[in-house]
Amino acid sequence: MMTKQHTSRLHHNSLFTYFQYLNQARKKEILEYRRFVAFHQIMRDQTLSTFFQPILELDTGENVGYEILNRPPASELFPTTEHFYDFVGQTDQVSLFEQGCRQISLRSFREKVAGLPERSNALIFMNVHPHALCEEHISSGELLELVKGYGLSPGQIVFELTEKQAVTDYESYEGVLASYRAQGFRIAIDDAGSGYNSLKTLVYLKPEYVKLDRSLIQNIHLNPVQQQIVMILVEYANKSGTHVIAEGIERAEELTYLRDRGVHMGQGYALGRPSSELTMGSLPPKQAAASF
Repeated sequence: MMTKQHTSRLHHNSLFTYFQYLNQARKKEILEYRRFVAFHQIMRDQTLSTFFQPILELDTGENVGYEILNRPPASELFPTTEHFYDFVGQTDQVSLFEQGCRQISLRSFREKVAGLPERSNALIFMNVHPHALCEEHISSGELLELVKGYGLSPGQIVFELTEKQAVTDYESYEGVLASYRAQGFRIAIDDAGSGYNSLKTLVYLKPEYVKLDRSLIQNIHLNPVQQQIVMILVEYANKSGTHVIAEGIERAEELTYLRDRGVHMGQGYALGRPSSELTMGSLPPKQAAASF
């Protein structure tokens, strides 16, 4: 049987726990508000830094294009790029952010390529949230006008749709992508192999490019399971006219394995790091074929 003293102690502890909860919730709300303000300041002042990572043909070493990466300035609120993008993805500001990123990306490319006419026709891979392409002001032709306004061709633009931001209504979305293709844009599925919808996404959306997730590429020369998944995707791509791009190639052994197995293109530190300039990537000398 509880004494009054015991009951009082329980009541006191409950109040203390509740006030701790309120204090923590308040601190979290203040932190989120500060991040929200900092995010808008970054977009208003356009302080995102733009980097270009080369994408190469693995057979010939030809530089076919660049993935454009936009990174925020490091700060206490956003100590890494991942922190920043995770925050943006949890807000209702994704559309505003991507609209600003598109302008920054295309303007930066146009400025950098001005003195490099030989790279003016390079492919430009841009990350886009799948739902952003469904918005009326984008699908109505505004994006096409933006691209042409920078003297670029829509045939150069490849929208990277990450599999991690899954599409659920494939039939409707197939129609959305058809309208962009009719304007000349191309589609890539990013992070392929990282989720359970890979094959369904490929079948319905019919991308021109498939970017293999770096988790499949790391130490692929040592992992039979990764090898099987990659070869299934390569076989499908060859039959459907799709180009496969391996992301995150960092070791010579990975590169050798991928080249010998017919993967079409590659991207990663072993080929070229992200740079604020349009630097040319290069392939290391081809190693002797190994037995895997």
